[in-house]
Amino acid sequence: MIKQLSGIFAGGCLFIAVYGVPPFTGGPNAEYLSEAARSEFKTEVRRQANGLYEVSALTPMPGVTPEMVRWWFADYMQTTQHYKRWHPTAHVWMDWENKRAGDYVGASHLVHEYIGEDLAKLRIQFVPAEDILGEVQFRADDVAVCARAGLLEKPFYGGAMCHVIRSTDGGAEMLSRFWLGQVAKRNGNEPIKSFEGLVGNTYLARMIGVAHADAADLMTHATEEMQTLATFLPELYAAENLRAK
Repeated sequence: MIKQLSGIFAGGCLFIAVYGVPPFTGGPNAEYLSEAARSEFKTEVRRQANGLYEVSALTPMPGVTPEMVRWWFADYMQTTQHYKRWHPTAHVWMDWENKRAGDYVGASHLVHEYIGEDLAKLRIQFVPAEDILGEVQFRADDVAVCARAGLLEKPFYGGAMCHVIRSTDGGAEMLSRFWLGQVAKRNGNEPIKSFEGLVGNTYLARMIGVAHADAADLMTHATEEMQTLATFLPELYAAENLRAK
């Protein structure tokens, strides 16, 4: 009887280590974009039931429109100088891969940036919002900037993110959400099934591999860079578009 109970207990512990508490819950979704959930959205860090760290950042952007943010990613930001203006103390270097004029989906943003005290070398692969959030309905003028993020020098993704920009009275607001610990090996830019992904996406691996301090540093970084962007984007957008006419 004792052996049977020990076996059941060990099996239960293994199940929890793999699937979390409660099992099969958590992960990226579009629920936070609903009207009901918007009132609860705030800048915070929390651990999901499946071990993922969910990082949220709410950024008011007075005088900004969603189109301005789309333009920043799709059209304007082309050089390291542009990138540094976005966060002068944390952004170090950038380049693009597979970038098409007027679009960011399908492009990889290659960056060196400080998140907290650590220099992160990242590949940010922009994808359609549905690839991250699943089925989602946006407002007419919403802009979504969604991506898988991973290591620049190794073929792995370690998280996903979405910035959703919505019009408000007097400007816009950005609802940013990141999911840390969503591991996938990649072939080129495509996530593929792998042993590393199987192990890395277990509850236990996420609990060990993703620290609260890392999530908190990302929250601070996202808040700072988007607040900075909001300070100069309206004037920059007006000047550049006037010059283009």
